[in-house]
Amino acid sequence: MKYTCYGHSCFAVEIKGKNILFDPFITHNELAKKVDIHAIKADYIFVSHGHEDHTADLIDLAKRTGATVVSNYEIVTWAGKQGLTKLHPMNTGGKWAFEFGTVKCVVAQHSSSLPDGTYGGNPMGFIFMTEEGNFYYSGDTALTLDMELVPSIATLDFAVLPIGDNFTMGITDAIAAAELIECDRIVGVHYNTFGYVKIDPVEAIGQFGDAGLDLILPEIGSTIEV
Repeated sequence: MKYTCYGHSCFAVEIKGKNILFDPFITHNELAKKVDIHAIKADYIFVSHGHEDHTADLIDLAKRTGATVVSNYEIVTWAGKQGLTKLHPMNTGGKWAFEFGTVKCVVAQHSSSLPDGTYGGNPMGFIFMTEEGNFYYSGDTALTLDMELVPSIATLDFAVLPIGDNFTMGITDAIAAAELIECDRIVGVHYNTFGYVKIDPVEAIGQFGDAGLDLILPEIGSTIEV
C-alpha cells in the first residue's frame, strides 16, 4: 500500500487503484509549501473532525477532484451547504463496505468545531480493512482505553497516530496506544507544524525503538510503501 505524506495530519493512501485522502490541510501549512495541491488526486476524502487544521482545503479539493467526502453527519451536512454533492455520512460505531474495502468508525477523544464556528459533531478514528492490508487512523485523540477494542476489529499492518502532544497524545501516550492496538508499525502525524506541537524527531524515533516499536516520520511530499 502506498502512503503519501502531505504534512500535519494530511496524508493519502492508494488502495485498489483508489486515492484516499485524509484531513486536508496543505495551503495553510508553511511546512507543506512545496506540495502542489493542484496535483493531488482524490477519489475519497475522509475527515476525522472539523477543526481547520484538518478541513482547510477540504471544499476546494473535493470540488476539483470530484471526491466523495466521508465524515460524521454534521461535517457532511456542512460540506453539502458549501456546494458539495458527493457525500457519505457515518458515525461512531458504524461501518461501510466501500469499493476499496470496509471502513469502521471508532471513538476519538477530542473536540470538533467547523471553521465557521458551528458544531462539528463527534471526532472519529477510522479502521480500514482491505485486501491490500489493514490500518487504523486515530484522528486527533487522547490515549483512551477504547483503543483496546481495535485488535478485536482488525489485525493491523500499520497505524497513523498523533504524537505532537498539547492538543493530542504525545510520544509517551502514543507508545501506550500502539500497545493497546497491538501494532508495532506507527506513522506519526500532528507534530512540528506550529509551536504547540514541536518534537525532536530523532528522540521520538528512539523512544519508540526502546519500546520495540517502529516510528515512521515520512518527509512531506514523499511516498512510501507501508
